[in-house]
Amino acid sequence: KVVVGDQDGVITCFGIKKGEAVPVFKTLPGQKIARLELGGALNTPQEKIFVATGSEVKGFTKRGKQFLSFETNLTESIKAMHISGADLFLCASYIYNHYCDCKDQHYYLSGDKINDVLCLPVDKVNCITPVLACQDRVLRVLQGSDLLYEVEVPGPPTVLALSNGNGGDSGEEIVYGTSDGKLGLIQITGSKPIPKWEIGNEKKRGGILCIDSFDILGDGVKELLVGRDDGMLEIYNFESADDPVLRYDHALSESIASIQGGCVGKDGYDEILASTYSGWLTGLTTEPVHREDGSGEELKLSQEMQSKISSLRNELEHLQMKVLQEREKYQQSSQSSTAVSSVPAFSVNDKFTLNKDDASYSLILEVQTAIDNVLVQSDVPIDLLDVDKNSAVVSFSSCDSEPNSNFLLATYRCQANTTRLELKVRSIEGQYGTLQAYVTPRIQPKTCQVHQYQIKPLSLHQRTHSIDHNRPMNTLTLKGQFSFAEIHSWVVFCLPEVPEKTPAGESITFYFQNTFLGTQLESTYRKGEGCFKSDNISTISILKDVLSKEATKRKINLNISYDINEESVRHTLKLIHPKLEYQQLLAKKVHLIDALRELQVHEGNVDFLLPKYRSILEEADQLLEEYKRQPAHLERLYGMITDLFIDKFKFKGTNVKTKVPLLLEILDGCDQDGLIAFFEAA
Repeated sequence: KVVVGDQDGVITCFGIKKGEAVPVFKTLPGQKIARLELGGALNTPQEKIFVATGSEVKGFTKRGKQFLSFETNLTESIKAMHISGADLFLCASYIYNHYCDCKDQHYYLSGDKINDVLCLPVDKVNCITPVLACQDRVLRVLQGSDLLYEVEVPGPPTVLALSNGNGGDSGEEIVYGTSDGKLGLIQITGSKPIPKWEIGNEKKRGGILCIDSFDILGDGVKELLVGRDDGMLEIYNFESADDPVLRYDHALSESIASIQGGCVGKDGYDEILASTYSGWLTGLTTEPVHREDGSGEELKLSQEMQSKISSLRNELEHLQMKVLQEREKYQQSSQSSTAVSSVPAFSVNDKFTLNKDDASYSLILEVQTAIDNVLVQSDVPIDLLDVDKNSAVVSFSSCDSEPNSNFLLATYRCQANTTRLELKVRSIEGQYGTLQAYVTPRIQPKTCQVHQYQIKPLSLHQRTHSIDHNRPMNTLTLKGQFSFAEIHSWVVFCLPEVPEKTPAGESITFYFQNTFLGTQLESTYRKGEGCFKSDNISTISILKDVLSKEATKRKINLNISYDINEESVRHTLKLIHPKLEYQQLLAKKVHLIDALRELQVHEGNVDFLLPKYRSILEEADQLLEEYKRQPAHLERLYGMITDLFIDKFKFKGTNVKTKVPLLLEILDGCDQDGLIAFFEAA
């Protein structure tokens, strides 16, 4: 049997007989179901169904009879839930609550948003050990209402699962998946964490949304089943005792909300069941689809398969008829004198995240019906980058950036049945504003939803656990009559990945890394004082401008002081230079390709060319592909070096804008020593 909870608040339980879904029970619609878990007494079959809707937890038997309705004291909707025997673990955005037999036991306020919660198996570990997956790249391990310790993980963890479904031999092993597509296993002991393995996201696939353990290959060892937000379903196998190896993958067209292994359709054949965002349930079976006779020739489609196909055809025709009837009904009612226009509601699942690898933002938009078009508008200069998976046709409109500060207007027209669209944009630090996406699905009457995304002043910075304190640092210090909450709100305005809620305690320190250049930032602040250190003068300059503007808006008088380290400019130039050299070389190679190809056509062969030119011809397609994927990369680097030059002298009170053309000439020469000398002599 399979039980599913949906966004309309309906719980559906069904089984499969002769390839057809047979319903067991279905509840009435209500609030959206955030989580669905199976529970029951420890060491017995987990056959009770628990769902979280809003701030309430409901319990149903396997026959569909409701036996529990527990209204929690949470003021927000439940985001995460875990059940172990009589213990219930619930999390809203920042709050964790533990109940035993529906009585409040423990409470914890997290420093950042909680994405998932788990408890180590009580029968193996002999104590209740809850683990919270938090947005700030940390797993928080609790004891009662107190934090036992924190575990740093390589990305924001979105999902937790017990290793092997039971926490492994010790009961202490948990698997986590992150929003940037990494997987890892950590042993949570009573005193400290022990990392066992970690798999990066080499193939640049989507973030991980769900994990299950099930022996689908039938080798006696449970495999790891993983579902990602780009529709990738993966099976990892533990061949050696150490790291898992990717054995199978299958691409679905939508993000995978949930994944489970089990026996559903046919006795003796296990399946993987995945549910996707728009409500599809997909089963992958181990049953062989083609049967072969002794001679190795494939037999014709079995009788069973043929009847399955014809029943599917009938079902499709029936649905098409129904759609036509409803459409006619709608046309008639909309033309009648008493017609009332109603806007159809649709939900958009969106995600706007910074990718560390190429310092770009991914905007993923997913709708439950097919998307017709998406219009993207921005009031700050940004570049749209190419995405391989994107099949939409993009067209740009000219913008008048002066009076309306409109820098980008692009329309993506989607092909039929596209429910998911992925865009990539790259912003410029110091330029901040709003990116807007107007999403229009293929539904009647035509309706559009607008979604807004903030491009922050230091948009290419990402939170990190630690920084290198030996680098030459520039310091910006603010003092004034501001509260802790006020300066925190300014930091939230400037930097991504900072929790909106003011942190507990008197002061806080956050570390950041610039994903484009690798420079770093340390921000420490409390009531009445803020201190920002970075090895990049431009970062300090942007912070100074934005923070003083925000303080002026609130009529707060700021006392700003800064300590500039001359050595840091040389250090930043050395970080930028290899990137600059690489991009200049790439641009030169790309400019030569057409001329070399013409030579090749005229001469018939290229043996007379120097080896370096021959290699350009051989790699021409890859070079062009890379150049196309990173438009304006070289201009970006030129812009950053120019800003660094202007900012260095701005702090000295000198305006050097007239010397910029000279600087650009030196940049074209690509000489690192000459560049450093120019910076120091100017």
